[in-house]
Amino acid sequence: MKKLDRLVLRSFLGPLLLTFAIAVFVLLMQFVWKYVDDMVGKGLPFGVIAELLFYASATFVPMALPIAVLFASIMTMGNFGEKYELVAMKAGGVSLTRAMIPMACVVVLLTGVAFYFANNVMPAATLKYRTILYDVTRKKPAINIKPGEFYDEIDGYVIHIDKKHIDGTTLEDVTIYDHSRGPNDINVVKASTGTMQTSADERYMVFTLNDGCIYNEETVGEKQLTRPFTRVYFDKQVMAFDISSFAFDKSDESFFEGNYRMMNTTQLKEHIVALDAARTQRIKEYEQSLGDHLRTMHRTQAPTAINGPTDSLLWHVDGTSFAQLKERGRRQVLARALNDARQCRELVSVQQQIRESDNEYINRHYIEYHRKFTLSIACLILFLVGAPFGSIVRRGGLGLPLVASVAFFVSYYVIGMIAEKAVRGSVLGPIGMWISSFVMLPIGIFLTLQATTDRNQILSEWVTRIRDRFQRWKASRQPYGDTSSTTSNDEQTLS
Repeated sequence: MKKLDRLVLRSFLGPLLLTFAIAVFVLLMQFVWKYVDDMVGKGLPFGVIAELLFYASATFVPMALPIAVLFASIMTMGNFGEKYELVAMKAGGVSLTRAMIPMACVVVLLTGVAFYFANNVMPAATLKYRTILYDVTRKKPAINIKPGEFYDEIDGYVIHIDKKHIDGTTLEDVTIYDHSRGPNDINVVKASTGTMQTSADERYMVFTLNDGCIYNEETVGEKQLTRPFTRVYFDKQVMAFDISSFAFDKSDESFFEGNYRMMNTTQLKEHIVALDAARTQRIKEYEQSLGDHLRTMHRTQAPTAINGPTDSLLWHVDGTSFAQLKERGRRQVLARALNDARQCRELVSVQQQIRESDNEYINRHYIEYHRKFTLSIACLILFLVGAPFGSIVRRGGLGLPLVASVAFFVSYYVIGMIAEKAVRGSVLGPIGMWISSFVMLPIGIFLTLQATTDRNQILSEWVTRIRDRFQRWKASRQPYGDTSSTTSNDEQTLS
């Protein structure tokens, strides 16, 4: 490997790894903020939360790689251009294409890694974190009885305590409202002191109450007849509450395996074929049932009391037979025909909804299938955009590369989301998932040609003009009399 290749790789890999870590962290924080309400206050073990975040982070790798490649390529080539290293390379007979080859090799390797993650690791990680997330959202909040508040998370009971000691187990002025036997059986337990502990198997919450009284008033019957009010004093009373539903139980992963997000490309293709066959069979059954219904609509039964014959007759609704009916018979025939037409319309409407649902479900499989390829190819396409753009603008650092990479990726992502929605609604075919790639690829080819053929002066001057206008606008927004920035600009101009 030549020294030039080592220089390019060393300058490219550092920003690539840093940006990749930042992108995964940002996506993970977005996930955390989305489900923070489902995780906080439930007493989850640290291992469960760490496992959930680990598997969720693995699912963000295919999306974080294109962002990292775009930012790192812009920053690397921008630094080379700003420090006139590109000029030195060209003076030494090294073209821009040759200088980009080491980065291109790394990007091609990352494209394969991204596809491997999207096709193999991501389905398994999604299955893991979806199962854990389901269990986390289903788990009840941890038992946290606070003084002065009514705690009603235990089914059938409401607990109120006036004071809790610093040890967390000793209580004062405990009141327990027992509704476990129904709303008509009012049972209230009051105690001056008590303790609260969890059983060894953590299935029961045990209250040991001291110096208290049990009040009971039961109403029965339709007229709510009140039985005698009873009051029982006690020196010590033990009450156990079943809290097994508060425990964190892991669900069986096989329950989620049929989801399209948990499949690789081979499984998706097989599932799509099976869904297409099932949809075709339902359409045939619908056409047959609709044909039978339409054939029966042409014959309607005439009322025997109106038309005279003792046996029921089936009358064809045509000019001759319909004219032989009396006025009342005609109205009944028309009412029955209208009812048949309404049933036919309902049948068609229900079938249309079923077909739309089937199409959307199958399209989601197509979307997931093509997404595994588009996210991988995005690394290569965004590299073709970022590297020549950085050599054109000739600005390194974090400012312009960050703004440009965000702008390019947001454009790519928004176009992809619009196309995905169109594919899901059957407005576009599955090829619509590639629209964002089709839009960005010509831009990347154009920028690459402009940068490699030294025809980038117009673009460079255009970017420089926009930057200068932004700086002048920023200077005009400063308060009157603040000449620090103006002085520094003048010093830069003199230098």
